[in-house]
Amino acid sequence: MRYLLDTHVIIWMAEDSEKLPPEMKKILEDDENKVYLCTISLWEIAIKMNLGKLDLGMRLDEFLENIEQRDFSILHIENDYLKALSDLPYIHKDPFDRLLISTALTENLTIMTIDENIQQYDVSWVW
Repeated sequence: MRYLLDTHVIIWMAEDSEKLPPEMKKILEDDENKVYLCTISLWEIAIKMNLGKLDLGMRLDEFLENIEQRDFSILHIENDYLKALSDLPYIHKDPFDRLLISTALTENLTIMTIDENIQQYDVSWVW
């Protein structure tokens, strides 16, 4: 399977949080699965850290280095994602989530998310 991580999943992984269920950890550790991050999530984390709304217990450069050491593929924002974004129904206003949804739809990925707003869209998700 191919998974796109929602921002909170990335944060919980970095924190080694118990909020990340064992079932999700198992998916992430399975070498048969391909795991993707979107730069929009990294941008969201950087913004929240800069505003003081998120403390990961490490600097942003340390966090990014931690991410780079994992076997994740990074998806950069593509025009096709933006085109798909413009076609999304306006169920949810969060611009970060909407771009994650359009990315997942374009790349045919399953979003790993607890976010019930994302789950309202016609997108594959798991939790």
